[in-house]
Parts: sequence; C-alpha cells; structure tokens
Amino acid sequence: MCQHQPPCPPADTGEENVRLVVHHPEQGWALRSDGVVLFEDTGLLLADGQVVLPHRLQNAGRPVPEVSGRSAA
Repeated sequence: MCQHQPPCPPADTGEENVRLVVHHPEQGWALRSDGVVLFEDTGLLLADGQVVLPHRLQNAGRPVPEVSGRSAA
C-alpha cells in the first residue's frame, strides 16, 4: 500500500516510521501509509482487518472527586 521510497515498514514494527496518507479530522479518522486506519477515539483498524479498541483514559472529561480534607473552591 505504501508508495514512499524507501517504503514504510510493516504495521507491526512500530509507528515512528509511518506517515499519514489521508487525514479527515472532520470525520475523525486518518489512513496511515502502513494500511492502518487511526480513529479519533484512539481505536485502530489494522491492515489485516483486526480491530484495536479505543484506549482512552477511563476518567477523561469527568469531574475529579474531592480529596479528603480539601474543599471544592
């Protein structure tokens, strides 16, 4: 799939050498040169069809509970 020279390494060798081929931030996805589709929610669709579920932090965007002995300002 990759048309770069030298060609990008396979998807399983790491992300530092791949490039974005198509980027649609308004739709929430991008296609990397190794054939992996990267989604805004941190999920991935690998070139071989495998799915990597989103791995965002569980409490992202939620209020942080008060720490005992401190009051909310």
